[in-house]
Amino acid sequence: MHVKKGDKVVVISGKDKGKVGKVLRAIPKKDRVIVEGVNMQTKHQKPSPTNPQGGIIHQEGPIHVSNVMPYCEKDKKGVRVGYKVLENGKKVRICRKCGEVLD
Repeated sequence: MHVKKGDKVVVISGKDKGKVGKVLRAIPKKDRVIVEGVNMQTKHQKPSPTNPQGGIIHQEGPIHVSNVMPYCEKDKKGVRVGYKVLENGKKVRICRKCGEVLD
């Protein structure tokens, strides 16, 4: 996958197109990510010992990884990702537009 947990991403399609958020969780087996503040869903929860009030809870739902692009701080927009091996042998992700390291 071209995004990891903690990355800043921009949504490129769907009802939340254009929103920028942080990846809270990556689910590689299903090719999905959960992005902060994107694809909000309502969940009706019964009262429980941990939540004695119960009620309606708003939480983020998963979206397909193909609908997000990493956000480059330098370019201020979503960018494609390239890979580069540094001198010390570490493989890092780079911005295809400006060449800046995303990791």
